[in-house]
Amino acid sequence: MNSVKSLAESPDLKHIPSIYAYSLNSTDPPASDLQDPIPTIDFSLLTSTDPDLRSQMIRELDIACKDWGFFRVINHGVSESLMKMVIEKSSEFFCMREEEKKEYEDKGVLDPIRYGTSFNHNKEAVFCWRDFSKLLYIQIFILHTSP
Repeated sequence: MNSVKSLAESPDLKHIPSIYAYSLNSTDPPASDLQDPIPTIDFSLLTSTDPDLRSQMIRELDIACKDWGFFRVINHGVSESLMKMVIEKSSEFFCMREEEKKEYEDKGVLDPIRYGTSFNHNKEAVFCWRDFSKLLYIQIFILHTSP
């Protein structure tokens, strides 16, 4: 399966391949107004000890997921330098040759490093126009037998 990046960069691409084209449903609601701001989720409120603040943020998260499908997270504690490094390394990964990226091709949800396109191209009728890399990180917790 070719990556979306390789399709998009192909000089022969004249139109989006039909496998990526969703049919518009006349009953679908119109997209949000382009002037609407992207929903912002304050992570510190999701972890707040105040149940009212936490509940309000959970409701806002629910609305953001249902109405937009994505959101911006603030107060998450991830440093600016780490975010920049992750973006830089991700860009380097996606610029690798297709053969190099295939080494990390998605074989299962427990693979520590997974690369692929769409969601499940073996079961989908229409593919999602995306490539992804996923890293599985499991923190090792050691339970001490005494306090």
